[in-house]
Amino acid sequence: MRKFVGALTLTLLIAGLSVSGVSASTRPAASQLSGGLSTAKIVIIVGPVEGTTQTYITDAEVTAGVARKYSSNVVTIYSPNATWANVEPALQGASIVVYYGHGNGWPSPYKPFQENTKDGIGLNTATNPTNGAHTYYGATYLAKYIKLAPNAVVILGHLCYSAGNSEMQDPPPATLDIAKQRVDNMGAGWLQTGARAVVSEPYSNNDGSYIEGIFTTHQTITQLWRTAPGYNNNVQTWPSLRTSWSLVELDTDPHKTGNDHYDRAMSGDSTLTTDAVLSGTFQSPFERVTLGQSGPTTRTTLGSTWLGFARAR
Repeated sequence: MRKFVGALTLTLLIAGLSVSGVSASTRPAASQLSGGLSTAKIVIIVGPVEGTTQTYITDAEVTAGVARKYSSNVVTIYSPNATWANVEPALQGASIVVYYGHGNGWPSPYKPFQENTKDGIGLNTATNPTNGAHTYYGATYLAKYIKLAPNAVVILGHLCYSAGNSEMQDPPPATLDIAKQRVDNMGAGWLQTGARAVVSEPYSNNDGSYIEGIFTTHQTITQLWRTAPGYNNNVQTWPSLRTSWSLVELDTDPHKTGNDHYDRAMSGDSTLTTDAVLSGTFQSPFERVTLGQSGPTTRTTLGSTWLGFARAR
């Protein structure tokens, strides 16, 4: 079944869009066809994560089902077909990106801080595309090669480091500042692609509620994030050190003390609205992001997480 899905995904990728959904958006948008579905591009990617890949594909299919209710331009790319050669062209012009897979962030135990391999996306190795091997394309690859639609939203599902969390076998971040740096760094590369918001949900299966909210509500992405399933009502906010116009927001779980304490985060423009995501009314000032900066020696990726468990990178 999954082999069939993978083959179908490549066919759809070549065509440039996926199967249309069965119902229209509940509110019009500038990118929406008259009386039909939106043409806003939604790309859903599942990278290789060893024995958990099939679980992530199941999550992605649920998300894709929601996306197809609202857009005729849904592209799904699942391991073992999620190579850079397939993913890079598919991402161009996307208004919504959902990525499930390995996360490799900073600060981490894996020195040094180098964004060619950190804070990006873990994909199938081109020479050996299996669910057991991955190649990490870091923030510098995103910034150099990917151009998303103006005001795009990126949703990171199951990534270690993305919300400040550590790998399953590692202790949680020693300080809140380390967690904040991880969120800031993980978002920086995506924010240089034209995206204006990066949402991280490492301990949720991301059932498509964000996509539905973008198409059916009139609110800011921050408001959508603060009313999404799993909201802890424990938000802390700081100005980004990486992106001058961005805020870093953590919604930690006050009832947990392990890595799952850091289970939700967001970075980007807190004023971005759901309408703007689909209409592209203003450009992202992506050139103002600073990439490749040297981290202090005190800064010290992760794998994937699912329903509270993080996997080794």
